[in-house]
Amino acid sequence: MATALGLGRIVRADLRQHRGSFVGVAVAVFVASALVTGLGVLVESGMRGGLAPERYVAADVVVGAPQQVDVPEDLPVPLRERAPLRADAARDIAGLPGVERVVADVTVPLALQGAGAGADAVDGGAAVVEAHPWEATALTGFELRSGREPSASDEVVVSAGSERAVGDTVVLAHGGVPSEYRVVGEVSAPVAPERGTHVFLSAQRIDQLDPHGGAAQTLGVFVSGTDPEQAAAAIRESFPDLVARTGDARGDVEFLDSGAARSMLVAIGSAFVGTCILVALFIVAGTLSLSVQSRRRDYALLRAVGASPSQVHALVAREVLWVAAVAAVLGIAPGYLLSTVLQTAFVAGGVIPGDFALAFSPLPAVGAVLLVLASAWGAARIAASRVAKLDPVEALRESATGAPAIGLPRIITGIVLAAAGVSVSTVPLVVRGQIAAGAAAGAAMLLIIALAVLGPWLVSLSVRLIGSVLRRTSSAGFLASANATANSRRLASAILPIALGIGLGLVQIGAPSIVAAEAATQASAGVIADLRVTAPTGLSPAAVEAIRETPGVTEASGVALSAAVVDSHDIEGKLQREEHVLQGIDPERTAKSLDLRVREGSLADLDGVTAVAVSTDAAQSLGVDIGGTVSGHLGDGSPWEATVIAVYERGLGFGDLTMAADTVRAHTTAGLDAFALASVEADALDEVRAALTARGFVVSDGSGQEAAGAGAQSQQGWVNLIALLVILGYIAIAVINTLVMATGERSREFALMQLIGSSRGQVRSMMRIEAVLVAVIGMVLGVVVAIPPLVGVSMGISGQPVPALPLLGSVAIIGAMGALALVALGIGTTATMRTRPIDEIGSRQ
Repeated sequence: MATALGLGRIVRADLRQHRGSFVGVAVAVFVASALVTGLGVLVESGMRGGLAPERYVAADVVVGAPQQVDVPEDLPVPLRERAPLRADAARDIAGLPGVERVVADVTVPLALQGAGAGADAVDGGAAVVEAHPWEATALTGFELRSGREPSASDEVVVSAGSERAVGDTVVLAHGGVPSEYRVVGEVSAPVAPERGTHVFLSAQRIDQLDPHGGAAQTLGVFVSGTDPEQAAAAIRESFPDLVARTGDARGDVEFLDSGAARSMLVAIGSAFVGTCILVALFIVAGTLSLSVQSRRRDYALLRAVGASPSQVHALVAREVLWVAAVAAVLGIAPGYLLSTVLQTAFVAGGVIPGDFALAFSPLPAVGAVLLVLASAWGAARIAASRVAKLDPVEALRESATGAPAIGLPRIITGIVLAAAGVSVSTVPLVVRGQIAAGAAAGAAMLLIIALAVLGPWLVSLSVRLIGSVLRRTSSAGFLASANATANSRRLASAILPIALGIGLGLVQIGAPSIVAAEAATQASAGVIADLRVTAPTGLSPAAVEAIRETPGVTEASGVALSAAVVDSHDIEGKLQREEHVLQGIDPERTAKSLDLRVREGSLADLDGVTAVAVSTDAAQSLGVDIGGTVSGHLGDGSPWEATVIAVYERGLGFGDLTMAADTVRAHTTAGLDAFALASVEADALDEVRAALTARGFVVSDGSGQEAAGAGAQSQQGWVNLIALLVILGYIAIAVINTLVMATGERSREFALMQLIGSSRGQVRSMMRIEAVLVAVIGMVLGVVVAIPPLVGVSMGISGQPVPALPLLGSVAIIGAMGALALVALGIGTTATMRTRPIDEIGSRQ
């Protein structure tokens, strides 16, 4: 009596007999697992990693104000400025049980001028140092090595290794205004802080220098008879408006860039993971489709002997999950290594601090395996969908003749998606700024999906058009044309990833480039002043006044820079909060300095915290106009609501929001202007430049003004570049994988060609022509996919139909992705033709 053949036995037999067809699937899953694991480490690090404390290592608990604005059902927005503590916070905490004492800290940036500025010197020959009140030495464990503590306003204590001795005189400038100090002491700590150089002044002098009157920025809490974590919990419970941290988490309060780095890593990792899973699903499905096609005869026989569609689905799914499980586990270790590589890349681009510590745990690996296996299962369902539902007789016929062309419903679906992509590409004509760039990305994804749906049909059409020319060139061209026409669906599985990489790559580098180019143009055109003046730590109002009084200067106005978190609502009424660049200007002194191209209203009406001018981009995205209300939080987290009094066009160059400079300064950490713009008499330019430089200012041409938010744009561009390299790397592996697999399945074809008279050179020539065919079609389709969104963004941002793309980067993406076809088919052909033709023919039935 015959025993039933179980599905498990068939799966094991398939895996043994068709190892080669599963190698491509394994490689694709392996790379996906490594990528998702590495990105998962970044996400976890954004939640649990951070910066270890330096100046606050001696304090048991460090307390600060919340450095973020919460967003319902979304990531919080980090604040760029130090959020202020309420005045009675130190007194209230000191009254809690177990608290021994509370030490307040204030940081005032100063510039050490003249000789001895050292290796940390910046433009102007000055090095930035951080000044703190003497009492704050307890937070680090600083102790006097020589001298005494400062008591007068002109006395300073320096850190060991500063090359300053007791009795020396140093010049420290605050906001561009220099003052002389006498060194009265030198301190050292068990572990010296590595971030920056620190000096200590009397509390009275700190109160004089600090624009906020010496108000405590952070508090160090020393406890006795209780655990620090219990004390921190008591502080958080008693005072919900305060943040209390212990251990390494104290660095979150000490360093403002810690919170920003956390949010950035979570956002980057989450976005990358989603994109990688989509790309993995696309690539694994394509690779698996090749594997399934190579075994059409097997599935046809199974259907002919009575296998049901669900059994075929189960067979393919089990095979894929067995292979994917092994590959996913093997990809875990490289994934953890990849996370450190990504960290190094983000540090190099200034996206996160160099000393930000990653957090490692098994969670990213577990999540990666589950996500990748789910994607592999979905890809298996897609790949098996057609062979599973075929009629047994039709399945046997297809095993010999190949799959027919795609049906009319699929073509209609693809055309609808393509039309939707082109329609979304026109959104930047109506909505400008970052929303336009986002719309371009959405349009690109729609067009890429449309390309995936229409791919076999488009490739078949392209091959027939090009083939009509190739047939007349040579025998190799005739063979390449005939083979490509007969196997257009197989070629499509290799061409589509190339087109995907090119289309995605061009949009990823093109949209930010278009925005950055227009921002730079606006910044340059909007500055009508002759000189841009700044100092290493910024400019105080007194320094701006000194610039204004310089002989030859006709007008000088300070410009403060910060950020604001603005509230808005989406079409469903859900609250959204986004960060916008906030610029502060002197409304009475900008006529000869700035031209923001005001469209409505007047900048002269800027006064206090309740008046704001907005860019046309912001007015459109926020839905406001003259007389409308903008609300949210200023840079230090202070609630804010203002009336729109003007709308201007040059928002990309100068930021989306503009207020009075004194109002913006009041809500920044340093309380200083970022720079000043000075208009000068025509014949006094050189004299003014020399005079200002001699006073320690950094002077440059006004036309060299950077666009507001250029640093953030640069960081975002770096993130996009890293994301692009990661995704293109994955696509490159998938393209090589797919082409080598597809070529390997043609070993019998190559052997037969040689046995009937073709030379090895003719076969190689045919494959070279096919490789060029694949590369050309892939490059053309990729460029066609990228054109609508890029043209839409360019028209919406700059009004120019020709997008300002980085030429070198664009050529590199197109050329590199096209070259993959040549390399992969060359490798695959060489490997496939190693077996003698007579042996290859005899090895198969």
